[in-house]
Amino acid sequence: MRKSMMIAMGSLLCFFIYACDKAKSDEGNMPPEDTNVASRSLTRAMEITDNALSAYFTGSGMTMARYYNPYTDRRSDEVGSVWMYTSAIEAVTAILHALETEKENGDATRYDAHFSRYEQELMKLYDGAEFYLGTFTLTSYTGTNEWTVYGVNRGSSKGGARVEGIENVYDDQMWLIREFLEAYKVTGKAEFLTKAEYLTEYVLDGWDCTIDANGNEVGGISWGPGYVTKHACSNGPMVSPLVWLYELYNGKNDQTTHHYIDGTDRRTRRQAQMNKADYYLMFAKKIYDWQKSALLRADGVYDDMMGGCTPGSPQLEQINGVSYRRGITCRDRVGPAITYNSGTMLSGAADLLRVTGDSKYREDGAALANASFAYFAKKGVNVADHYTFDISGFRNWFNGVLMRGYVDLYPAHQASEDYIAAFQHNLDYAYDNFYHNGLLPTNLLVGWNRDRGKNDTEGMFTFAFAAEYAVLSRYEQTK
Repeated sequence: MRKSMMIAMGSLLCFFIYACDKAKSDEGNMPPEDTNVASRSLTRAMEITDNALSAYFTGSGMTMARYYNPYTDRRSDEVGSVWMYTSAIEAVTAILHALETEKENGDATRYDAHFSRYEQELMKLYDGAEFYLGTFTLTSYTGTNEWTVYGVNRGSSKGGARVEGIENVYDDQMWLIREFLEAYKVTGKAEFLTKAEYLTEYVLDGWDCTIDANGNEVGGISWGPGYVTKHACSNGPMVSPLVWLYELYNGKNDQTTHHYIDGTDRRTRRQAQMNKADYYLMFAKKIYDWQKSALLRADGVYDDMMGGCTPGSPQLEQINGVSYRRGITCRDRVGPAITYNSGTMLSGAADLLRVTGDSKYREDGAALANASFAYFAKKGVNVADHYTFDISGFRNWFNGVLMRGYVDLYPAHQASEDYIAAFQHNLDYAYDNFYHNGLLPTNLLVGWNRDRGKNDTEGMFTFAFAAEYAVLSRYEQTK
């Protein structure tokens, strides 16, 4: 018995030595970790996106589950809203841009291998988004029109979503406009530009162009056609896309129709033809100025919305026998300050600075970058030398918008480099310590819940992390 035990122990010892030697051998044959931050970030963006597309989406119609648990391999029955769906488009377009930049910098290997694949994924997502489309008739400040826009919730068929009243909101259209323009810039496919311009016309139809007692436009866009409150999220996100449209049409003779109210009698609805480039830049400046005047706080960041509005619900008025939406006067600035409301204005300031050269946008952007990082980033709360950002509610996605704002502003405010680095460090910490079955945890610095059944992860957070990695890759390649 003792002899057999010794033989068995010897065999185990030999096996252990063999396993160790083999592990060392395998380790020696493994490629070294990519030390190039830009390359590594793009690799991680692609890994997370590929895994997320598989985990969250089902069917040829690209139905998106809101949650997925990488420990139980279960996706939720709850379907993601169109806003959540847009996060997947954002991740894919960000990867396409990073691949294109890598190619422009002299290495076309991954572009040649993967660009077409991600472009196909983008087209599948674009096609699947049609399940969120619906058609309704809206009476706005300047007229009544039929619109086909994206509803909050997915319909049972393409074009069959409910979009009346509060069933659609302007900010959802804005996030889609942004991604469709990004898609157009990187693919050149005309359908993206066509859809983006159509949705832009719809959003600008929501601009409160009624005239106040001083003869000025009241301004601001309510959260949606069924709301009266005017939100940072239904104004700020539109500034950058309008600048991009200006850039696309600058120097061209393309025209569009500007609908407005006569400032003399403050009632008569008028329209005039305008050069598209001038029209888009005019509205970019208007919206930026409205949000700055209405929602910028004394501590340098942006509040959430203007409330206390009169009337308290959408109302119509009759002018010369024709119905129009009544103007909205809001009195109360309402918090809290949320990262994305500052992030969109950072990007807006950066884009307006680029095309106008007006130094006020550089000053605004620098002040906002410094104030927002001081307000939102808390050092050493969870991990030494790492910055913690509030991740309650939907803030994981919101925080990505802030990061993108810092990246956009970097050429004009290089102090943003430290702010951008905080996001890179948090993502890398989570990837190195908690990456599991292709996903990162909701809390990048703390990790997964010990109860494996409680790790349902928002799809939009997963895609947000992937998009951040892709944006960071492009930033590192171009800075």
